[in-house]
Amino acid sequence: MNLIGLGLKAMRYRLDTLHEDLDVDVHQLPAWLRAGIRLSKCLPQPRTAGSVRLRRFLEHLGPVAIKFGQLLSTRRDLMPDEMADELAKLQAQVAPFASALAVVRIEKSLGKPIAELFEHFEKAPVASASVAQVHRARLQSGAEVAVKVVRPGIKERISEQIALMRRVAQMLERHSSDAKRLHLMRVVDDYEATILAELDMQQEAANTVNLRHNFAASPLLYVPRVYREFSGRDVLTLEFVKGVPISEVEQLKALGTDMKKLAERGVETFFTQVFVHNFFHADMHPGNILIDVANPAEPRYIALDCAIIGQLGETDRAYLAKNLMAFFRRDYKEVARLLLEARWAPAETDAQAFEAVIRKVCEPVFQKPLSQIEFGTFLLDLFRSARAFRLELQPQLVLLQKTLLYVEGLGRRLYPELDLWDTGKPFMERWMVEQFGPAASLTSLLADLPELFTRLPRLPAEIRDLRGEVHRLSNALADERARAEQLQRSDRRRQVFARAAGVALVLFAAWSVSPLAGMLDAPDTMAGLVALAGVYLIVRA
Repeated sequence: MNLIGLGLKAMRYRLDTLHEDLDVDVHQLPAWLRAGIRLSKCLPQPRTAGSVRLRRFLEHLGPVAIKFGQLLSTRRDLMPDEMADELAKLQAQVAPFASALAVVRIEKSLGKPIAELFEHFEKAPVASASVAQVHRARLQSGAEVAVKVVRPGIKERISEQIALMRRVAQMLERHSSDAKRLHLMRVVDDYEATILAELDMQQEAANTVNLRHNFAASPLLYVPRVYREFSGRDVLTLEFVKGVPISEVEQLKALGTDMKKLAERGVETFFTQVFVHNFFHADMHPGNILIDVANPAEPRYIALDCAIIGQLGETDRAYLAKNLMAFFRRDYKEVARLLLEARWAPAETDAQAFEAVIRKVCEPVFQKPLSQIEFGTFLLDLFRSARAFRLELQPQLVLLQKTLLYVEGLGRRLYPELDLWDTGKPFMERWMVEQFGPAASLTSLLADLPELFTRLPRLPAEIRDLRGEVHRLSNALADERARAEQLQRSDRRRQVFARAAGVALVLFAAWSVSPLAGMLDAPDTMAGLVALAGVYLIVRA
């Protein structure tokens, strides 16, 4: 698909009318888009709601667009509830593929007939998403399981859409400095690696096992058991778990769920995954989360679909933690310093001006519950500020940023009065003490002591070797400096000689055409060439 094809598909679903549903000021749109909207007024009015047409358009485009729709569905601060509700259907209500294809895929992947694998297999899927669909089944042992099957032909569709994204990113980077600053090509490359990994059920099985281990016996999060012997590259068999979908807020309230604790545990779960385990579920849309309300006073999250997992490098994680702590303390000078030190902002950035802008944007959102924070405006102001200071998007943090949007969107729905800052700050303070406090430093020193004692006897010899290496490098540097000075002197001599020769040639050419040199009978052309040669030598020198 190319850009023209994408535009035609958008017109087919009449997305030209979406500005009415979103209450967008048409005059703020680009001129070419305004012209298109004016031309489209000649077409008949669509019969279905804009939210339905948008959802069908994203479904038609395929998995990459569906993922984008899933993210939008959690952002009720950015769009009407009707549209968010419709896009929420993309979380687990994408049109399923034929059950017969699912059976063939399972039998091919696991190498046995379906009747030998399962005592009972429900052909109608219980959930269908962009990449796979899920069937309920029962093993010969009697265990109730969920069988996840990858959609046929999905890899080809994803590759086609990624190719389109890459062409768009290349075009934008060629014509926009903002696109270069955002590293769009790297973002597309990272996203391609992420979504292709989502197609490998063996990788998802490993992720699920790891996440389950990290939260074993935890009151925060439950992760289903993996049945490895009934899983393959295209099939994943998991323990079938029951819970209330997190999107069913009214049902959770009716069951007496402590919504404040649920929201706070969501924030703690996120911070634990990122900073304690450095292994976080990066696809936390509502379709992948259930709530265990066996004890409504102590609600627990249930994580499904662990295909997309994020991890940070130690340097990025440390800088992120320090930035968050400075942000929680409202120490904007430290925030600016850390961003500059990490080279996320250009080195020549005016630190004081940078601090002032960060303060101006961030200060208004403090001491406000989620219900009173206009995140759309906040993010827009933050982006404008970043643009002014050429703050670069860090591609390695894109998954984390997406997960943060999911977490904030869920928190807004569960408990709008949640104070995000007061909830996160104590956790981060404890983690910083554990990682960088005196006890952590002592532990690190004790861990290094055996190696230190091993190297201690060799220390005098290593110091002598180091002194010798320093002396050798110093001599080499002096020799290089002497050679450089000699080359400079030679270059200066060549320049003086060239200038002198050039002047001599110009003077000779002038003399050869003068009356005094009439006896030479030198042609004017030859004199001109000599003069040009002289000028060339002077300029070259």
